[in-house]
Amino acid sequence: MPELPEVQTVVNDLNKKIKGDVVTGFSTVFEKAIKGSSLAEFKKKIIGRKILGARRMGKNIFIDLSEGKTLYLHLKMTGHLLVKPKTIEKEDYFSDRVNQYIRHSWALQDKKGRIKNLEFSDMRKFGKIILTDTEKIDQLPEISGLGIDAMDEKFDLKKFQEILARRKNTPIGLILMDQALIAGIGNIYRSEILFEAGVSPERKVSFLNEEEIKKIFSWIKKTLTKAIKLRGTSDSDYRDTSGAPGGFQKVLKVYRRAGKKCKKCATMITRMKMGQRSVFSCSGCQK
Repeated sequence: MPELPEVQTVVNDLNKKIKGDVVTGFSTVFEKAIKGSSLAEFKKKIIGRKILGARRMGKNIFIDLSEGKTLYLHLKMTGHLLVKPKTIEKEDYFSDRVNQYIRHSWALQDKKGRIKNLEFSDMRKFGKIILTDTEKIDQLPEISGLGIDAMDEKFDLKKFQEILARRKNTPIGLILMDQALIAGIGNIYRSEILFEAGVSPERKVSFLNEEEIKKIFSWIKKTLTKAIKLRGTSDSDYRDTSGAPGGFQKVLKVYRRAGKKCKKCATMITRMKMGQRSVFSCSGCQK
């Protein structure tokens, strides 16, 4: 599932490529993904509306439309968004296999009259689309229960310490994955953050000292910032709006490296299950 850096990359792209465009049409081959309204009603309410911009909450994408409506798109495990101009160059990423599972398509027109499509590729069909009133976004079940965003300016060391103080008997590896506490971090970045901080994912909060807590917090910000700069991690199906893979997978230290030597100390990287997801670590570097 795309995590905060991948979703932020997509949001940044959307604001560059489709902000100000008008929705002129919509088609789908998987109507079940549209929640809360019929296809006819959905099309009627979006066609003719202007795209005011895109934003992110945790791992969720919102596209604000004119007249108080917002499209909520959840990419789930295999979903990603593509922005295709009317004329596509021969040498591009759109023809790659992973970009061929187009389930939904919005026809758009910019202020110069140019036509383009916003397409939702989703191999496993787990993604969902909801049209809601902009003012009611916070009331959506998926949003109302989210904790503070990992890249929110208000998420500072003090806030992190307050979160940990309420979960002293919980392993730090579970804390970082709990979207109700901190939104946006998944199993890829959990593994990388804790490796860089030198802390085992199994360590309970009560056994972390002040310096270790500071290191974890610092590496949350540094790791996510670097991943956004590198346009996310293409571990599997994630691609940006041009259909291109991200670049953070090239600098991964432990994630998906079980059985390989640690790049720092040559200890074998191990994999375990934590919170029903895999976490990777180095027993030589992480204590």
